[in-house]
Amino acid sequence: MAFRRMEGTPRVALAGLLIVVIAIIDWRVDLNFAFAFFYLLPILLAGTVLLRWQIVLTALLCTCLSDFFDPFPFTLATSLPQDILVFAALAGSGLFSFEVTRRSRREAEDRHRYELEATARREAEEQLEFLIESSPAAILTMGADFLILRANSAAYRLLGLTSGELPGKSIRGYIPALGRVSPSEPGQTFRTEMQCRGVRGNGEVFLANVFFSTYATAAGPRLAAMVVDASEDLRDREESNLEQLLAGSRILVGAVSHEVRNVCGAITIMHENLVRSGVLTGNQDFEALGSLVETLNRIASMELTQSSNRPQASIVELSEALDDLRIVLEPCCHEADIALQWDIPPGLPPVWADRHRLLQVLLNLTKNSERALRDADVKRIDISAWAGKGVVSVRVTDTGPGISSVPKLFQPFQQGAESTGLGLYISRAFVRAFRGELRHDPSMPGCSFVIELAIAGTGELQHEQIGGNGTNTAVVGR
Repeated sequence: MAFRRMEGTPRVALAGLLIVVIAIIDWRVDLNFAFAFFYLLPILLAGTVLLRWQIVLTALLCTCLSDFFDPFPFTLATSLPQDILVFAALAGSGLFSFEVTRRSRREAEDRHRYELEATARREAEEQLEFLIESSPAAILTMGADFLILRANSAAYRLLGLTSGELPGKSIRGYIPALGRVSPSEPGQTFRTEMQCRGVRGNGEVFLANVFFSTYATAAGPRLAAMVVDASEDLRDREESNLEQLLAGSRILVGAVSHEVRNVCGAITIMHENLVRSGVLTGNQDFEALGSLVETLNRIASMELTQSSNRPQASIVELSEALDDLRIVLEPCCHEADIALQWDIPPGLPPVWADRHRLLQVLLNLTKNSERALRDADVKRIDISAWAGKGVVSVRVTDTGPGISSVPKLFQPFQQGAESTGLGLYISRAFVRAFRGELRHDPSMPGCSFVIELAIAGTGELQHEQIGGNGTNTAVVGR
């Protein structure tokens, strides 16, 4: 509105000047001639900038001037109808000019707005086009017949095709699962994700993570999909699982060998006592038994040491590992009505560990706590962490019944344990493998375990810094 006033000021001044000039001419020129129609020009000019009521007042002013300087004498019968006609003509012309100008101005504003919107839309389309083309994920759009309409360059790389080959081909030939997606109904959309098998142009099969949605257009239903090759993740996951299986198997074999060697030692002592007594001297079955015991002892002596399977410790951000634990643990505890209390201070230093195995150890401890809290009156698990001298400690404490047999801590194959009773045995082996220690803290109520990890950059830890407590062994049944 302010801009309109600034723009119309010269026109208002010119219209006023024209009205003054016409009035002076009508006053000074003595002719039997009415100058009223000359006021149409300033009225039309004023109508482009004035408001409606201002136009009406200007028309009334011009009518009065025309009547005042009219050379003919004023009579009510003839002059009043004439003045009404002049006023109507002037006001109507001004209002017509006002409406034409307003419509023209509105059209100009709409045209300018449309131009801005078109420019913004064009820029958005260009940015979207660049984003799609530069995306490392394959992006495809299909019609209701599942024929590919468009595909970005990543889609051609993923499917092993040259540019321009995909449009017009059915998606069923490359990602068959997408060919079973029902087209969307009008007004309905379908958004989800799935993991399925895909086929490249050369027949090679790959694992695909597909994020897709359906939508409706004037040309019919459409299907848009973003496809990511998950084959490398699958290989990494399976290789990691295999490594964990081998590590657990080696620890299991070591535990079995240890127990068998103890039994063989007892049998050997008994065999030697019988040999010294001479009661069974010359008995072939007795001598064969001695050979079997010796052979079994040699087999048991082939215990696999932890150093042969020691994982490569790396620098791990403990807070991130605890965040992973929280993501996995909270839904399970919520279902079991177990309260979780976290006391993790910010700024924990990085530690030497294997992130995946550390998470397995933490999960084993918390799963043990979940089982111990099944019949507890108060169900709560407290997880805290703090930094000490060269060590970061993580405590897992529950409000369960606590330890039932402390002297047999961390011994495998315990009677009364769930499954094989190897959980804590393997967990401590994992922690010790990356220069840490897992210990039980009997001073805490309930059941409390502490994981101590070396702070990254502090070098090798001394035995007195981590562990070294002979009472830190496992719980029967945990």
